[in-house]
Amino acid sequence: MSSLNITLSLNTTFVRPPFFFISGLNNMPHAKYYYVFLCFVFVVSVLGNSFVMFSIYTERSFHTPKYFSVFNLALADLGESTALIPNVVAMFLFDSQYISFDACLANMFFVFFFSSLQSLTLTVLAYDRLVAICLPLRYHAIITIPAMTVILTVVWTYNSVLLILMVSLVPRLSFCKSIVVESYFCDHGPIYRMACNDNHVNLIMVIINMILLLYLPIILTVLSYVFISGALSKIASWEGRIKAIKTCSAHLIMVAICYIPILSIYMAAFFFPISPNVRIISTSFAKAITPMMNPIIYVLNTEEFKEFIKKTFQKK
Repeated sequence: MSSLNITLSLNTTFVRPPFFFISGLNNMPHAKYYYVFLCFVFVVSVLGNSFVMFSIYTERSFHTPKYFSVFNLALADLGESTALIPNVVAMFLFDSQYISFDACLANMFFVFFFSSLQSLTLTVLAYDRLVAICLPLRYHAIITIPAMTVILTVVWTYNSVLLILMVSLVPRLSFCKSIVVESYFCDHGPIYRMACNDNHVNLIMVIINMILLLYLPIILTVLSYVFISGALSKIASWEGRIKAIKTCSAHLIMVAICYIPILSIYMAAFFFPISPNVRIISTSFAKAITPMMNPIIYVLNTEEFKEFIKKTFQKK
């Protein structure tokens, strides 16, 4: 009888709210202008990434393993922008900050999925540059369409499994204190920390995902460029070195834009407290600007895209 009472007691304390309230920027004057700016960023991101994807799909010279990865990166950028910005604009420009529990989980999964896919694809492109510069004679034997298909399939599976595990652990949490999420989307961190019951499993999953989806890709990308630097130092002529560096310039800029803002926010938060408004603006800006800049950087810094644009306009 006592065990039955304990079970009933536990069941009555478990609370799954029908919806969450996304707080966004609190008491910040002219915040709506920032959301209008995000609208502009979204339009540019969609147009830029759609152009890159269309160009790779239609131009036969782009049907190579490297541009297969670039297509995947543009898809990740387009997915992240679409999963994040329209919801943010709808919530805060039109005052619809309530989101159902299930819709919140879906939003959480897709934002993190495409953001992590972006990071992992940049690591795949770093591997492509590593083989191209360190093993130029074997590049076409190692980096093939079938090999790249396998690599990207593994990336999608790896990313999906880790994030499905993270999101699937949220419904086990009880939210009896608050339904206010101090973020600009259904952010996993603020949500799992609101739980009344034990959330250690969720915390462990956060740490695992941080290591496997953020820090590991950064480490692998940095290691790739360490080996690339070693290979460049062995090239006798400065002209040869500069030519090799140019093939990496677009990728290096994209890596810097993707990682530096996010790492700066994490490091700053580690050393001193950051207000929710500053954290929201910093992270939302970093997540929104990267998908917008990637296609611009690739078009402006890649000779193949410049030639494709020239050829397209000459035809017209």
